[in-house]
Amino acid sequence: MSDARFARTELLLGSEVMKRLADSHVVVVGLGAVGSYAVEALARGGVGHLTLVDFDVICESNINRQLYALESTVGSAKASVAAERVRDINPRCVVETLEVFVDENTLDRLLADPPDLVVDAIDTLSSKAMLIRETVRRGIPVVSSMGAALRLDPTAVRVGPLSRTEACPLARRLRRMLRDQIDTDRVLCVYSAEAVRKGLAGESDATENTDAASGSEGRRRALPSLPTVTGVFGLTVASEGLRLLLGGRWPDPSAGAT
Repeated sequence: MSDARFARTELLLGSEVMKRLADSHVVVVGLGAVGSYAVEALARGGVGHLTLVDFDVICESNINRQLYALESTVGSAKASVAAERVRDINPRCVVETLEVFVDENTLDRLLADPPDLVVDAIDTLSSKAMLIRETVRRGIPVVSSMGAALRLDPTAVRVGPLSRTEACPLARRLRRMLRDQIDTDRVLCVYSAEAVRKGLAGESDATENTDAASGSEGRRRALPSLPTVTGVFGLTVASEGLRLLLGGRWPDPSAGAT
């Protein structure tokens, strides 16, 4: 890549790996608490083409956990702010934005030119299930974030297939919705093994993800969450995404960088 921005990463991974990342296209759907940190790490990791998808605007209540939420950005479109930040990190990165809600009318637009990877950080259950189902059916690798709200322990974040998650009501509901449609072993998830804190919100709320969802399903109440947990979720999603872009495993350090 011969770019000082990524020199230290290149020393670790090698020039051929960095070229592969620079040639990769990742679609990130949902730019809230988890999605914003995932985009940050993908951009700083050298991914050369990002499509950023979110229909929402930044509000003051986002400031406690969302990377793009600042006093100066309140009222701005999340996708626009995210794209501007990515370009500031890496001007060579091709950045596209789609300010749409994910449903049956917009899904083909997101996946029409099949990306190398989809990152799912959607909050709305029906949209999340739809995106996961279609990525698996089309053979597109996906990393999906499960529920990050109502947890306090960032060390409880785990990675595994949707079929084998534990202590996550959102993952449990998704499995029920998708088990007769796709092989849930093929959906890589980031989830928390910490039990949700039901005393902080109603039990039904615990099935949702991190932020309020809107669009075709209306506005929901945002759930309590910490930046320490949501940030670890997003960075873990990005790490797993980078690994998948490299064929499912990191380069062997003993082979030496090339």
